[in-house]
Amino acid sequence: MKKTPLYEQHVNLKGKVVDFGGWALPIEYQGQGILVEHEAVRTAAGLFDVSHMGEVTVKGPDAEKFIQKMIVNDISPMSNFQIYYSPMCYPEGGVVDDLLVYKYHQEEYLLVINASNTDKDFQWLQEHLEGDVEINNISDQCAELALQGPKAEVILQKLTDANLAELDYYHFLPEVNISGVTALISRTGYTGEDGFEIYLDPKDASFLWDKLLAAGKEEGLIPCGLGARDTLRFEVCLPLYGQELDRDITPLEAGLGYFVKLDKNDFIGKDALMKQKEMGIPRKLVGFEMIDRGIARSHYEVQADGEKIGFVTTGSFSPSLKKNIGLALIDAKYADEGGEIEILVRNKALKGKIIKKPFVKKSVKGAK
Repeated sequence: MKKTPLYEQHVNLKGKVVDFGGWALPIEYQGQGILVEHEAVRTAAGLFDVSHMGEVTVKGPDAEKFIQKMIVNDISPMSNFQIYYSPMCYPEGGVVDDLLVYKYHQEEYLLVINASNTDKDFQWLQEHLEGDVEINNISDQCAELALQGPKAEVILQKLTDANLAELDYYHFLPEVNISGVTALISRTGYTGEDGFEIYLDPKDASFLWDKLLAAGKEEGLIPCGLGARDTLRFEVCLPLYGQELDRDITPLEAGLGYFVKLDKNDFIGKDALMKQKEMGIPRKLVGFEMIDRGIARSHYEVQADGEKIGFVTTGSFSPSLKKNIGLALIDAKYADEGGEIEILVRNKALKGKIIKKPFVKKSVKGAK
């Protein structure tokens, strides 16, 4: 397994390290567990090691044009130091990956992509490269920390002179001094809470990790593993590649139509997505809660009237709601809120009810 620059910190803090897409990362920390870590992020703050994420720079006079071709969102309205989210699609409409686009200026961008897809994504970008543009996979040159929760700003502000109150949601500061370390700070995250993602040189990661934990101790900051990261993102219905999105699921089916700008110039997957929208989206991602006792797990079959109508993409106990909930991709005609479905759990059909998404609604500073 690959190790992040913070591997020793995880071991010293008694992290339960597992194989996460080829990376040795903590799923939780002993003496805490997922429920405690989840609650800390919802009420105070949590610190995550997300150094496994991939980073690709896109530079040159044709940088914007190239990115426009590769993604379904329209980045033409972006201001400098703003961030956009977008799926990136195959010609058939399925998803290569979902990513964040960081704009420095019209000829320089940073793409942040999912760890397990880094090599695949970079190859896809290379295969479609055209115009006066240069792309580089700089993932090995970046460590990334995610400081998430309502106390995140108070904690990080202790270590920097940058005015974090002026940093809007989905914007970034490119070169910030944090306790003597130069880093990029973005007001982004994968938890539904306010917070920051910090990109820095791998050699500085351990120092800053320790600094942040010390600065946040009295605010209730604790280190958190990927288990809590998953329950947090799931409660606010943020998609996970390989579950809510993949080669066989389009962004329209996944409920991400807002990010699919069919009125912009040609992009990869546009024809297929236009056709799907015109003909009617055949499947829909719905939220559900279990009526019968049981937890619906990823890829469990979903039925209605004894017939298969889809599958669970993510299912779990919700630490915030204290009940078993899930997301499922099902035939659109069964997707009405309040409708009953059945989930096959160990070959037993258990009842569930379709409910509104997101399960937990959070208000993040500056979010529209």
